[in-house]
Amino acid sequence: MQDLEIVGGKNASLGEMIQNLSKLGIAIPGGFIITVKAYRDFISYNKLDQIIPELIAEMKEDDIESLGLTGKKIRTLIENGSFPAELSQQIAHAYQALSDHHGQFNVDVAVRSSATAEDLPDASFAGQQETYLNICGQASLLVAIRNCFASLFTDRALSYRENLNFDHFQIGLSVCIQKMVRSDLAASGVAFSLDTESGFREAIIINASYGLGELIVQGAVSPDEFIVFKPALKKGFHALIEKKLGNKNRKMVYGKTKEERVKTISVEAAAQEIFCISDEMALQLSKWILLIEDHYSAKKGGWCPMDIEWAVDGISGELFIVQARPETVHSRKKTGMITEYSISDKFLEEKVILKGIAVGDKIAGGKVHILKDLKAGEIHLADFQKGDILVTDMTDPDWEPIMKHSAAIITNKGGRTCHAAIVAREMGVPAIVGCGNATAILQNGQLITASCAEGDAGIVYEGLIPFEKQEFDLSELPETITPLMLNVASPDTAFHYSHFPNKGVGLAREEFIINNYINVHPMALLRHRQLNDPELSNKINSLIRGFKNEEAFFIDKLSYGIARIGAAFYPNKVIVRFSDFKSNEYMNLLGGKYFEPTEENPMIGWRGASRYYSAEYKEAFGLECKAIKKVREEMGLDNIIVMIPFCRTPKELQRVYEVMEEYGLKRGENGLEVYLMAELPSNIILAEQFSAHIDG
Repeated sequence: MQDLEIVGGKNASLGEMIQNLSKLGIAIPGGFIITVKAYRDFISYNKLDQIIPELIAEMKEDDIESLGLTGKKIRTLIENGSFPAELSQQIAHAYQALSDHHGQFNVDVAVRSSATAEDLPDASFAGQQETYLNICGQASLLVAIRNCFASLFTDRALSYRENLNFDHFQIGLSVCIQKMVRSDLAASGVAFSLDTESGFREAIIINASYGLGELIVQGAVSPDEFIVFKPALKKGFHALIEKKLGNKNRKMVYGKTKEERVKTISVEAAAQEIFCISDEMALQLSKWILLIEDHYSAKKGGWCPMDIEWAVDGISGELFIVQARPETVHSRKKTGMITEYSISDKFLEEKVILKGIAVGDKIAGGKVHILKDLKAGEIHLADFQKGDILVTDMTDPDWEPIMKHSAAIITNKGGRTCHAAIVAREMGVPAIVGCGNATAILQNGQLITASCAEGDAGIVYEGLIPFEKQEFDLSELPETITPLMLNVASPDTAFHYSHFPNKGVGLAREEFIINNYINVHPMALLRHRQLNDPELSNKINSLIRGFKNEEAFFIDKLSYGIARIGAAFYPNKVIVRFSDFKSNEYMNLLGGKYFEPTEENPMIGWRGASRYYSAEYKEAFGLECKAIKKVREEMGLDNIIVMIPFCRTPKELQRVYEVMEEYGLKRGENGLEVYLMAELPSNIILAEQFSAHIDG
């Protein structure tokens, strides 16, 4: 990394990994570098070092139109420039050597910009300069390099440097020419060595989609997502604690002409229904991410979370790391401070307009301003007022001068690692991405509230709804003698609440996970094919997309929810209560009407322990047991304790234990503790008898 001023942040990082991490098995594509000195020689050779300062001096920083005109003039001058003869020859020789090394005539390469101020922990210039994919031939390579030079003066780069008071001429540009990984025939994506929303340190977040990785960053697809728990991975467990199937309906692949180096095509329907990489590939990538994070943290002398781009070669099947840089949002946040946003309105549910993926945890209200295409002549950027809420299909780096004036950002497309999400996090602006049809549903001038304070889902409400912001300095909180445990309902908020002072989780209810993440009665999942209800079967088949079968869907979804809570508070104890729906609540689940009785008083009816051993529900309880077993023994979260609710007698407790053992859960085995929920008079009256058979 000591060569940063010579080759820029991205290239210095690639060199760092090749020198120090290749020997640990991490694969990085080879190539060569055009240095910052070569860039400066090019600028000087074309006498642009005299012209560009004059153009920037005339630019009005806060005027979007002025910024755009200045940037365009500078880029055109660079794109029309000529290379010094010696530099042109050196590039040709290096490209020929790379082609010979790979046994190809005109090897296919990626041409990536690398600025000297890029990828620093205290500033993020990442994504502001251009990348060109599938470049073949010396003439095309020279054009791509020149275009990379020009991208140092894109509108968003000019704006960003002005905002941070960076000298435009102190920053230089290097270019990396790197052998392409044929991910157009496989998959690629981005990964972070922390949770990007909460800053939770012990998670690895992987986003993956088919083809070349540009569509994920552009927000053109909603990628598959994998979450891996670091401590369990280090111990050798199958530490995949959650995965979500994305909407991967498009992919970027190689084009067939010089004019169309890459193109976007549709993904076959069958391929959309499955995850684009295997669990094993996600875990292998995670192991590499751990090594990369450990290396950079050791170099820094403190924790250094990483932002990583990866790709799988569809010809060789090999995994490659194509880029790694320090994460720049949470690593800069002040520790020991917690900011909470909350919204309270008893009619809130009635005001929901849209839902998408939440970025950040803030809330903002304002006036809708829909922009569909920055390049369309009818759009007047000067009309965008500071405090408006930007609503668009998706953003790219050209949008950043507008994004910085937005109170919130809402997009039709994108996932947690798309451009809009990355920039919104850095700017501290709430964003709701992947809404699907925001530009069609919302109207220009409409007053709305965008909330990212309610878990993974971002919600758009009608009108300006009052909200509260509270800040807590943890160093000022009094110490308590009594260990405090939290009650956590939603797995989505678990990482966030892990930052609160705690000694674990006193109650995590399975009902919340079943109701919000599974949505279907477990017996309906297992028996729907026998019910002769095509509509029900169609809904269930839609729910289980991406899963092996109905049973796997229930076990995996429940285990992911439990694991996320367990991981957030590891190694502290997390008490998970087995399902305790009443019959009327079960009836409200999809397919529930076929399996539930009508009871006069469900509060004291068929619920809790009495369900678990009954012939009508035992098989469903078995799925719960299998989920707990998976979390504890496969994922490695041995801090999970189970609790049995609504258990009337010690004899009933024994019957529950028999069923648990039948499905692989035995009290005391592998350290499994079983608690009893004391909620009935008999639990107190027979306390001594119960206590002989429980752990708490």
